[in-house]
Amino acid sequence: MDFSLKQLAAATLVLASLSSFTSTAQANITPQQSAAILKTFSDASVSDFRQFLGDLGKSPLAKTNNLAPTINAFLADQSLSAEQQNEIHRLLGLYTRIKYGKAATQTLSEMVAIPTFQVEGVPQHENPEFIKIADKIKDLAQAFDLKFRNIDNRVYEIALDGKGDELVGIHAHADVVPVTPENWVLKDGTRLDPFKVTLIGDRMYGRGTEDDKNGIVVTLYAMKVIKEEKLPLARNFKLLVDTTEETSGDAIPYYFEHNPTPNYNLALDGGYPVVIAEKGYGTVMASFARRPAEGKGAEITALTGGLATNQIPSASVATLVTDQPAALAASLQKAGSDYAKRNGGNFEVSAKVVGKEVKLTVTGVSAHSSEPETGVNPVARALDLINSLDGKVALKHNEITDAARYAADNWGLDYLGGKLGIGFSDTFMGPLTTSLTYVGMDDKAFKLAVNLRVPKGKTPQVLKTEITDKLDAWSKQTHVAVNFDTSIAEPMYRNPEGEWVKALLAVASENLDMAHKFGTSAGATSVHQLPNGVQFGLARPEVKYTGHTDSEFKTVDQFLLDLQIVTEMMGRIGQLPKL
Repeated sequence: MDFSLKQLAAATLVLASLSSFTSTAQANITPQQSAAILKTFSDASVSDFRQFLGDLGKSPLAKTNNLAPTINAFLADQSLSAEQQNEIHRLLGLYTRIKYGKAATQTLSEMVAIPTFQVEGVPQHENPEFIKIADKIKDLAQAFDLKFRNIDNRVYEIALDGKGDELVGIHAHADVVPVTPENWVLKDGTRLDPFKVTLIGDRMYGRGTEDDKNGIVVTLYAMKVIKEEKLPLARNFKLLVDTTEETSGDAIPYYFEHNPTPNYNLALDGGYPVVIAEKGYGTVMASFARRPAEGKGAEITALTGGLATNQIPSASVATLVTDQPAALAASLQKAGSDYAKRNGGNFEVSAKVVGKEVKLTVTGVSAHSSEPETGVNPVARALDLINSLDGKVALKHNEITDAARYAADNWGLDYLGGKLGIGFSDTFMGPLTTSLTYVGMDDKAFKLAVNLRVPKGKTPQVLKTEITDKLDAWSKQTHVAVNFDTSIAEPMYRNPEGEWVKALLAVASENLDMAHKFGTSAGATSVHQLPNGVQFGLARPEVKYTGHTDSEFKTVDQFLLDLQIVTEMMGRIGQLPKL
């Protein structure tokens, strides 16, 4: 960094003062006091951080909140206590929110408009949309006077240099899960464009607003402020933008084959305050070979489900063909309504004639597959319903009815593995969860995936063997031909030691008025296999996570709060004498 002599002296004073830090130091600015400061200032009223502090120091707010000593000491380039330094970082976060909140919100809209989901048959690093978002991030980084590198269009690296050799990696990802556009409809009938941010009330609807383009944007603007305010840093930061987090997950390993691994890693792709444990990610993919339909009655020719294994959709639609569509639709409607009543009544079943076909639709509640309890899985219910029709509605048997029998017998509507008898739980990490998610169909096979989230308690190999043995036994007993491909990863658990995780916990819990406790997550992020890796937001655990769901959204207030928190975090972590 290019410091003037005065700035260099101030930097030396600030760094020297850091030796007084203790793990108990707080910022002493409550969320209520922060709200009062935000209410007083607007983006037009601030030009730079020192001017913001000067104006705040002269206002009644400084006296009321006892901030004048801290502000005066900082502006006079005097040494600060640990508490005062933390207060300055909190004020830096507030300043960033005030100064760049509108710009950051616009940037998020521009990133959401780039549809960065996986296209079948096209490697992610060759997809033109990823090249487009790489150029967008590069332009922003260069405009913010930050260093940018594109590592073979797999990871985009934005660097903010400090002193010393220590490196902190901040992880976010540019890829998103696919969308089913027709499902992006609000309860009042409002239709949404998944790749255009639509503001309704305080909600910004759009794919990637929650998972995870928001993380990219807030980090870029936090880096911008730290760079332009010439905040001295005791270590280096790199924002690592992943392009395959939602799919193969091979981009980050590729990056670390060619680049040093950061000493400390945090993912802005999970939950607040600090998540130190992640369940293992698993998939049971069942493939049913296509076969000629047998028997009499209607034939199911197609079924929809999630477009990715980690996505529970809001609806699942079965397509049936018959020479009597009206009569079939009436029979299915009656059977479907009865089924819904018997199974909780918290989902809807409809059967309608569409052209020469009948569409049987089960509408549930979309959810991220890591949190099946927050949704109502329509895929599981559609398959269970189809299997229950035997003897009530005449259906020809084919690979889809085979899959329905498999799903009903082994997984059912339970998402805790109880039907298959594989359920278990960890006191801290919670239970194993199982979600019927992805449905795929081609000329050769009908594929059905169950997504697993696995806590500590059983090794992946033990659980895999248990699942394989039970499913193989079922296949032999029922004579249903099916091929299984099961993969299960180790869960992650970090021992929360070090000043850096204490600082992370303090920043998040103080700003969000949350309990000062570490958390656990069912979602797996890019820090799962990395040293000193934790999640640091950006989702609040008490609010339903909308990533991967139809009509995904982020509220404006929470997005701006994320911008504030990430800026404070980077300032504080960047200036700790020891992590």
